[in-house]
Amino acid sequence: MGIFSRLADIVNSNLNAILAGAEDPEKMIRLVIQEMEDTLVEVRSQAVRMIAERKALERRARDMLREEDEWRRKAELALSRDREDLAKAALAARATVEQSRTALERQIAQVSESLDQQHEDISKLQAKLADAKSREKSLTLRHKAAQNRLRTRETLYDGRMENALNRFEQVERALDELEGKSEVYDMGRGGMPGRRQPTLHEELASLETDAAVEDELAALKRKLSARNTSGQADAS
Repeated sequence: MGIFSRLADIVNSNLNAILAGAEDPEKMIRLVIQEMEDTLVEVRSQAVRMIAERKALERRARDMLREEDEWRRKAELALSRDREDLAKAALAARATVEQSRTALERQIAQVSESLDQQHEDISKLQAKLADAKSREKSLTLRHKAAQNRLRTRETLYDGRMENALNRFEQVERALDELEGKSEVYDMGRGGMPGRRQPTLHEELASLETDAAVEDELAALKRKLSARNTSGQADAS
């Protein structure tokens, strides 16, 4: 059984409500699109038949109009020959054809009105179909993103991942213990275990710092010496 039972169901449908109540929105939107496309093909086929029917009716109406003109011509001919009885019969035949043509024109008007309505319905259906297809792309992307997030979370919370992390921590502890054993052998043989030798750049930087301190200390001593000398001179 289809989602929609007639064209009006599609035109008046609320796609959000349909998808909100679906267990599998992605599958539902595919079904909706398929039924919309099938309905569109069916409605267009009906429109083609109705257009062909209207053309046939219009052709018959033109033939009847020519027939009316022919009966009028025959009535005029009969009168010109003093055959009023034949003229009346011709005019009666013309009136019958005119009545049939009038009924036919009403039928043509009804078909045209139906075609106008179908044209409007087809436009609405195409808009609904375009909306559904855009929703399908969005739902597909959301579904893939959700699947990727789920896989990521399953991986993060998987027991195997936790076991791997635990094993990694065990390896780190084993390396720490091995390094500790190596440092123990250095104890009592100069240097503290775990203390590394300074690099060449570090030693040079230390020398530069010491030199700057010595220079500043010498300048300070000269300043104090000069101040004491000046004070003694003033006292004498």
